[in-house]
Amino acid sequence: MSEDPDARTAASADAPTESERPITFRDLFAIREYRALYLSLVTNWVGDYLARAAITVLVYEQSQSVLLSAAAFAVTFLPWVIGGTLLSALVERYPYQRVLIAADIYRMVLITLLLIPHLPIPAMLLIVFLAALGTPPTQAARSALQPLVVGREMLPIAVATNATSVQAAQVFGYLAGAALATAINPQVALIIDVITFAVSALLIAIWVRPRPAAHNRAERRHLLRESAEGYRLVFGSTTLRSIAIMVFVLTMFAIVPEGLAAAWAAEGDTDPAARGLNQGLIMAAGPIGFVIGGLLITRFAGPALRDRLVRPLAVLSALALVPALAAPPAPIVALMVALSGAAQGGVVPTLNGKFVLILPHGYRARAYGVMQTGLQFSQFGAVMVTGLLADHFRLPAVVGLWSVGGTIALALLAYRWPSSAAFAAATDAAAESQPPPPPPAPVAPVAPPAPPRPAVATTSVTPERQ
Repeated sequence: MSEDPDARTAASADAPTESERPITFRDLFAIREYRALYLSLVTNWVGDYLARAAITVLVYEQSQSVLLSAAAFAVTFLPWVIGGTLLSALVERYPYQRVLIAADIYRMVLITLLLIPHLPIPAMLLIVFLAALGTPPTQAARSALQPLVVGREMLPIAVATNATSVQAAQVFGYLAGAALATAINPQVALIIDVITFAVSALLIAIWVRPRPAAHNRAERRHLLRESAEGYRLVFGSTTLRSIAIMVFVLTMFAIVPEGLAAAWAAEGDTDPAARGLNQGLIMAAGPIGFVIGGLLITRFAGPALRDRLVRPLAVLSALALVPALAAPPAPIVALMVALSGAAQGGVVPTLNGKFVLILPHGYRARAYGVMQTGLQFSQFGAVMVTGLLADHFRLPAVVGLWSVGGTIALALLAYRWPSSAAFAAATDAAAESQPPPPPPAPVAPVAPPAPPRPAVATTSVTPERQ
């Protein structure tokens, strides 16, 4: 298989075309640039989650304050909330490869500062915030670069592969980071995080081909205007708006058990060890379910079936949590959360793939920033509202009724979901904005053939390897 997906051609007239035969993980990972992007993604996220778990332990050990420990975790989301769209718009001005390398080196240097002994907690929080500023441009650049690397046909399976891998990295990073921080030393997890940034930068520098920026200097306008164009694009298009609202609402209702897991576990058991186990079960169930659902749907469902499953799976993601009204024990809650996560894993990668395919070239990073900012707001708001309600009412009842509302909202969105023809038309329109593939690398001139030699009887000649 060719490294350049745009250069693939059919082997013969009778052979199935790329669009007709199913695309497999083997096809995807045969692309060298995608392998580098994927390994960079996984190392980035494992390192990030290791560091988040370790930093919360480090802050708690120094302060003995749950609030400050929670602040050390929450501060990593602030860059998306206060400037995610601006940072994403900035990405379009520079080559994506250069952005990825610069952001990795920037975060590597800042996380290294956390290794300084006896660092004051305010300084830690400031460093964590500054390091987190590198996350929006990294994710936006990777999202915008991916269609150029894998091509439009392989994009849905690439998005699904990335989404499930990030969930797996979250489970592994949190568990490993907490274990390293409590059993050995938080500094060990931070050192590993520093190494992951260095590895990621090397992967991108060596194996990802440089490409020109999406916008040259003559096309640039004020950064605020460019950022606003991202919002107009997402919410001015029927198909993009439908996907965005579906994702925001879906995550708004599905995130609640994870956000309230500690309090939910405390209500169910007075034994501290049992509470910790129950909290871990509830928090890990969602990502594990997401991975399982994503792998099953991606591997065994074709594009048409995945499209048909969007509406029922979206509704199921909230419906699966409605039995919380009966206040089941923690293992049952974990099963409910896993089922909800599996439904999300089946639908979110499909929606992500559709979203990216509809985006015109030059707007992908900005649109990604709009989506991530909306996701942070929706999840933060859902956890805060349900947490406030749970202070006055029984937590299972709050989660159950919240999920009833989510089921109704998602059913209404499913009813008004655009037709397949609308998505196809939007995808075709975006395809026209796709830049042409880069020219092939120059080939060294071939020496003219030597004059023919006289044939020698009874002698077989083996052709030279070119």
